[in-house]
Amino acid sequence: MSLNISEKEYQEILEQIKDDDSPVGIDAGKTHVLILQKLLRIERRLEALEMRFFEEEEE
Repeated sequence: MSLNISEKEYQEILEQIKDDDSPVGIDAGKTHVLILQKLLRIERRLEALEMRFFEEEEE
């Protein structure tokens, strides 16, 4: 798996999840929320694609 992202995008993500007070340097709660948001967006897109696919198949 390749996670090739630009340095700018990497820094933007890091700014959202970093936590200087955390022993690991990130806010685990924020990180999980961002991951869940992205997964929900992916799920909605997949559902829309599936609906389009099945509608075309019925024609």
